[in-house]
Amino acid sequence: MTETRAHRLVLWDIDHTLVDYAGAGIGWYRAALAAATGAEFRAHPDFRGRTERAITTDVLTLHGIEPAEETIQRLWRELIAAVERDRDTLPRDGRALAGAAVALADLSARDGVVQSLVTGNLPEISRHKLAAFGLDEHLDLEIGGYGSLSVHRPDLVPHAVKAASAKHGTEFAADAVVIIGDTPNDVEAALDHGAIAVAVATGRYTAGQLADAGAHTVLPDLADLAAVRTAVLG
Repeated sequence: MTETRAHRLVLWDIDHTLVDYAGAGIGWYRAALAAATGAEFRAHPDFRGRTERAITTDVLTLHGIEPAEETIQRLWRELIAAVERDRDTLPRDGRALAGAAVALADLSARDGVVQSLVTGNLPEISRHKLAAFGLDEHLDLEIGGYGSLSVHRPDLVPHAVKAASAKHGTEFAADAVVIIGDTPNDVEAALDHGAIAVAVATGRYTAGQLADAGAHTVLPDLADLAAVRTAVLG
């Protein structure tokens, strides 16, 4: 039997695309900042569609702390620890968005389709957020592009594409890469690399705003599996 060669790379965002944790990130940052630096959390930057490296840099700067790499790494260790302490309550405190589980399972069953992440989250936090609802089962988390890599979200895409190409022994052409997210930053990350941008209006941006950002397809959510298939597979 001949094995089907991988020919489609689907890279998912996490927050407000697959899951919603309703602002839990601020609580985790509050605990992490106190543990890592002793500072009291007083303000936070915009989290939407940004990478953990960008958010952490801004959090430290807002609190008058130099964002040296050692400090960033220390804060990340505490951030991961904060999420791990809440691991048992994640299913209660968050929710999987409508259609997410079905869409992931459906695409994973299709020959030649590889699914991973391009997310602002750290790898460890990504796994916990998804595993709370069994959404990690259909994603190859080893080849994702994560928020530890850069302050610039578009930088995450080539990392994920390169890792997927190396693992599967195939070159994924730009138009064979699909990026799915809920913010203009997700759309920008796709367009910067010639990838297909699929936006879902399940976050804080409207369908009109996502269309204006240049998304090739805008979905109200992931509940319509036929629409998801068409957007991703063409």
